[in-house]
Amino acid sequence: MRGLTRGHGRLAAVAAAVSVLPLLLGAQTASAGVAAVRTVDAPAAGSHVVGVTKDGPRKVTVKVYSAAMDRTIPLDVILPADTSAPRPTLYLLNGAGGGEDSANWEARTDLMAFFQDKNVNVVTPNEGAFSYYTDWEKDDPAIGRNKWQTFLTEELPPIVDKEFGTNGVNSLAAISMTATSVLNLAIAAPGLYRGVGAYSGCAETSTPVGETYVRTVLGRAGVDPTNMWGQYGGPAWTANDPVVNAAKLRGTQLYISTGSGLPGPHDTLNGPEIDGNVGTLAEQVVVGGVIEAAVNQCTHTLADRLNQLQIPATFDFKPAGTHSWGYWQDDLHNSWPMLARSMGMQP
Repeated sequence: MRGLTRGHGRLAAVAAAVSVLPLLLGAQTASAGVAAVRTVDAPAAGSHVVGVTKDGPRKVTVKVYSAAMDRTIPLDVILPADTSAPRPTLYLLNGAGGGEDSANWEARTDLMAFFQDKNVNVVTPNEGAFSYYTDWEKDDPAIGRNKWQTFLTEELPPIVDKEFGTNGVNSLAAISMTATSVLNLAIAAPGLYRGVGAYSGCAETSTPVGETYVRTVLGRAGVDPTNMWGQYGGPAWTANDPVVNAAKLRGTQLYISTGSGLPGPHDTLNGPEIDGNVGTLAEQVVVGGVIEAAVNQCTHTLADRLNQLQIPATFDFKPAGTHSWGYWQDDLHNSWPMLARSMGMQP
């Protein structure tokens, strides 16, 4: 797959990759509810905290009402190791499942242990499946109203800052589908996010390759992509293409990574979550390999564009690696020094 070329070969690879994407992401599962320890009186209108649940010494669940979407969004929050002073916030987004399925940061990585000694708030929304965390032009029958860009750039940050006494400094990181989203969020709100980590995402949306990727990912979930950005080839598809709008990333610290699609160190029978299962390993190598080879091509396109614009960015083109969680855990670890520095922290 490393030898994929541009044009029809790339389109075929992308279509093949995303057609089997649900197999890799896993089926959605319902999450168990817990009783809130504090309920907040809601104002007459506007976005606000609805309730806070203490899940552990360093972990809380916050429910935030979004006026733009007219619904309540649950968020996982990891608190800083030391709360004696205001701390920055890392917004860490899940992939296509939006945290509504079992394929999420907490379930699939060492997230809690990694942030055990770090003085940062880590905020992860647990809704938004197949939304691209963008503002949709129309409500969709399958996934409802989505105004995620408004939520993540206008509604949520001031609420998090007030609720947790942050210092107002933010960065952002995500995987797969939402690795496209974090670039667009940084473009839409210059200066709001000081640093961005984008792992295994396709930064193209308005090219034939990028459009095919988006259409097939959302189509497999029964979602109509034209409800998101209008008719294919229309202006909104270009307005939400990070490669086209890459000049607006100037001033944002960037860490962008992808594997090649070839089997790597986590693609073994004793790899993360393989547990010796030959079928699981085969699926990860074949499905995850094709997907990663496709996003590798998109990432090279972004690297070329940023280089043309002389915008500095750290690119990690790994010689091997599939579209799977073991590599995304590595990406979070590897990008942390840059993300920490972007928020004014010592790594």
